[in-house]
Amino acid sequence: MTHASRDARNSVATGVAALLSSLAVQNVGAAFAKLIFPLIGAFGVTAVRITLSALLLGALLRPWRRAVPRDMLPALIGYGAMLGLMNLLIYQAFARIPIGVAAGVEILGPLGVALAGSRRAIDRLWLAVAVVGLLLLVPLRAQSGLDPIGLLFAVGAAACWAMYILLGTRVSHGLGGDAVAWGMAVATILTLPFGLASAGTAMFAPNILLVGLAVACLSSALPYSLEMKAMRHLQPHVVGLLFSLYPVTGALAGFAILGERLSVTQWAAIACIVAASAGCAATAAKAEQR
Repeated sequence: MTHASRDARNSVATGVAALLSSLAVQNVGAAFAKLIFPLIGAFGVTAVRITLSALLLGALLRPWRRAVPRDMLPALIGYGAMLGLMNLLIYQAFARIPIGVAAGVEILGPLGVALAGSRRAIDRLWLAVAVVGLLLLVPLRAQSGLDPIGLLFAVGAAACWAMYILLGTRVSHGLGGDAVAWGMAVATILTLPFGLASAGTAMFAPNILLVGLAVACLSSALPYSLEMKAMRHLQPHVVGLLFSLYPVTGALAGFAILGERLSVTQWAAIACIVAASAGCAATAAKAEQR
């Protein structure tokens, strides 16, 4: 093996490890967040996590050093609003259904974005597989154990994720890494009133802030850094393939930390959604190589 090929293999391994670590810590953060839902509610946890994440990213990136162009403000506000609303909705879903199931529904958002711009026949197959996965999660039977309201919150989060991607693509070109910091600041303005109305000053208890800081690091600051590292080492289609594992890591984190056990049907549903997401990413990669 040549030195160049060994370096290339090491680079890919580094990127894969970074992205898998990002997915793992995000879902571990979600599981720890769920542990304090009984203390300040899902709205309160969302507000604490977003506010502390905004402070962390602000301190790290210092986005105020560069002015935001006026023509970028509407997209930036929309991007931040979708970020905040996505978190409000997915945490409401986490409060009602297992993390792995919620993550499986939520990833339909970016999958929908990918499929919406495609005219390839094979992508209709992936869409059908994703729909089958979603239908398997619909609580048609009383003993299904899934709260329909929780599923609706997850669907709402998926829609917000789709809009977040569309708006984020635009603001990232204009603001670079500062877009995340500014977006998190906008999300704070949106989520903080919900937290205060739900939990009041209990949000600021030292033990809550300590756990909230850990959640903010695990769910925002650390994954963002790991994803940026991964994207320097991996091709976009590889990133897409690995992101399809998001529901699986969510289910594993929910089981390990919260004892959440999924049924065979729920695992089958997640497998369908993961397969659709991975297949769509692989198909897009092949199309780019032609």
